[in-house]
Amino acid sequence: MIDQELLAIAAVATPAACGAVVAVAPRRLIGGVAILGAVATFATSATLAVPVLIDPTRRTVTNWIALDAAAALLLVVIATVGFASVLLSPAYLSAPHGPATGHQPRFYYVCLFAFWTTLLAVPLAGNLAAGWLLIEATTATSAILVGFNGKPRALEAGWKYLILTTLGLGVALLGIVLLAAGVPGHGLGSLSWRSLPNYALGDQTALVAYVLLLAGLAAKIGWAPVHNWLPDAHSEAPPAVSALLSAALLPTVLLVAWRCEHSLAPVIGTRTAQNVLISFGLASLAVAAPFLSRPLAWKRLLAYSSLEHLGVIALGIGFGSPLALAGVTIHILGHAIAKALGFYAATPLLGHEPRSAGHAITGIGYTKPGLAATLGLSLGTLAGMPPSPLFVSEVLIIAGGFQAGRGWAAAAAALFLALGFLGVAHAMLETIAGKSHRRDPANSPGLRGVSAVSGISLVLLLGLTATALWLPGSAFVEALVRGVG
Repeated sequence: MIDQELLAIAAVATPAACGAVVAVAPRRLIGGVAILGAVATFATSATLAVPVLIDPTRRTVTNWIALDAAAALLLVVIATVGFASVLLSPAYLSAPHGPATGHQPRFYYVCLFAFWTTLLAVPLAGNLAAGWLLIEATTATSAILVGFNGKPRALEAGWKYLILTTLGLGVALLGIVLLAAGVPGHGLGSLSWRSLPNYALGDQTALVAYVLLLAGLAAKIGWAPVHNWLPDAHSEAPPAVSALLSAALLPTVLLVAWRCEHSLAPVIGTRTAQNVLISFGLASLAVAAPFLSRPLAWKRLLAYSSLEHLGVIALGIGFGSPLALAGVTIHILGHAIAKALGFYAATPLLGHEPRSAGHAITGIGYTKPGLAATLGLSLGTLAGMPPSPLFVSEVLIIAGGFQAGRGWAAAAAALFLALGFLGVAHAMLETIAGKSHRRDPANSPGLRGVSAVSGISLVLLLGLTATALWLPGSAFVEALVRGVG
């Protein structure tokens, strides 16, 4: 256990150290140092997480560190998306539509590694107060990156993201204060996930604290109706940063909400705790559906898709049955792959069609077939087209809703998902085979790297679909059913 704790510290310290090295490295070596740092960070995180994924009983839960099956799952997502983001960042930094003059790679990579550091620390937090502080730290580091290109719209999006999510976390802090007043013990250690079930001020006060916590975290997760920052931030951030925001940050903060639900369920009642998650999930699906049916700029479309898919994950956790939690596992992984790929493709897409920054794009299949294949793979997966893993995960989550006796919520979710499917499928068809426009076929920076990632993503997605067939009865899902934290 001591070895796991030391390795957890190393997994967080590695990207921090790499960022410090990038800050002082000679200018000509910055790119190479960043790549070496990404390799080291990925290797350290994988060494920590993979053994727990294979054997979920190898968990470590203390007052400060929580390494369990859910944390290991998110660590793999964060490490993989972060690694790919560092590798694909040079194409953005050198693109004509990239950052404004004077925004240097050194500053970008230092901020990116700082964001990656705080992001890796969040799922390992064994304490609600520490988790809140780390989530706030991700806001500070990522807000700078959202406005990195220095253009007015990007700066506005960065400030909007910073203010709205900080206000939300302020609401969550009120919930933490209420919990701190009722948990036996003193100091921050009393707010560990293991101590919260001992809350002693009554179930009504605990329920108020729980609702405040989830309402505050919802602003960071991007659940409706407090998702307003999501489309702007995802649209204006560098593509590699948008990938980390959507594929890694949002589900990671959701893990903290999940830990709150599990820890406070003995006090307020399991069904009551789950009802709050189900409400946020259904609201997010309902709000996302009409937006997904409209023509949207590429990155804005992906942002509203994040709203939908984080709602699906919330529903699966709220249902809490083995089938639903198996679906949650597959959905987190499949969404991360498809969404990151979609954002990475924005770099060559903007070079090929600059109008895609603010308008829906059509007919890419006629002018850039290779790029169209990548866009189609991302949107087809996000739409839930069979045999994509998100099709299987959504079926598992809806079936899990019926298994948990939540038939009305499962039926409503199925309706909203069908509407979302129609919208995203239509967008995919228009993007690939819609009306063609004259474009510059030579200007697609980073297309070769994105195509390589697309091929790897296809293999991983098909592997996930196959994995979903045996996952419901696995030890991993049994560990999730027993609880997180």
